Amino acid sequence: MARIVISEFMDERAVAQLRAAHDVLYDPRLVDDPQRLLAEAATADALVVRNRTQVRGDLLAALVRCQAIGRLGVGLDNIDVAACQSRGLQVIPAIGANALSVAEYVVASAMLLLRGAYQSTAAVAAGNWPRNALSNGREAAGKTLGLIGFGSIGQLTSRLALGMGMAVVAFDAMMDADHPVYAENGVRCVGLDELVTMSDVISLHVPLVDATRGLFSAARIAAMKPGAVLINTARGGIVDELALAAALKTGQLGGAAIDVFAVEPLAAAAHFEDCPNLLLTPHIAGVTTEANERVSFLIADKLMQVLQ
Repeated sequence: MARIVISEFMDERAVAQLRAAHDVLYDPRLVDDPQRLLAEAATADALVVRNRTQVRGDLLAALVRCQAIGRLGVGLDNIDVAACQSRGLQVIPAIGANALSVAEYVVASAMLLLRGAYQSTAAVAAGNWPRNALSNGREAAGKTLGLIGFGSIGQLTSRLALGMGMAVVAFDAMMDADHPVYAENGVRCVGLDELVTMSDVISLHVPLVDATRGLFSAARIAAMKPGAVLINTARGGIVDELALAAALKTGQLGGAAIDVFAVEPLAAAAHFEDCPNLLLTPHIAGVTTEANERVSFLIADKLMQVLQ
């Protein structure tokens, strides 16, 4: 029987599946108690985390008998993957399990921000009637969605967007322009600069690495099509938050949906105050009831295989 430590929230039924065969410590608050987490890590044969637990430095050193790290999600920037591999630690992300949740978030955000009419509840309930002000919204059909990163999430997002009548272009630095996945999904591959200038909506689907850190700088945001919408469900640090806020306030951008931030949780951010047509969410684009079930059971199944 192996010992599994789970430091962040996981579907209870998947936890029960692991508990039926192994000794499981499940405490979603463990991530907020670093000293206790270090102590529990010393006896763990497997560790299960989401994005807040930093598997590096002291925590990685404490995992003296660990065989595997289960990641309840796909991003690995909170895990020192190279160091894990050098120690023979298997890192297991939940590839594809939350793709639909992220894709739906992107498409829903694009529709909401293009239309710009869904923040009038308080005004209408108070007896106001801002009909003229809200009659200039835009339809998603016929608009161009630009996807930066065309892995499983980008591909699924493209299929949903195409189903709504959008045109889709994509850029992926890890794929050749003639990669068959573009044609298979009805998407045109373009260069990064071309995508930025031609897209009505841009959605980011890349990891946070040296090449993508600050990718959407003030200069790149300024190069976007006037009135365009920017959606980031990837990682904080890719978008310059101050430059984004300034572009929204001047009207250069037509809207933004930001689910990830350079520092999480986001501290009180004065630069985002009074930004029009801005949607901020707390890193939940890939977290729905259904996605949590898929992610949790996928990781539980893979850990059962590793620890058998």
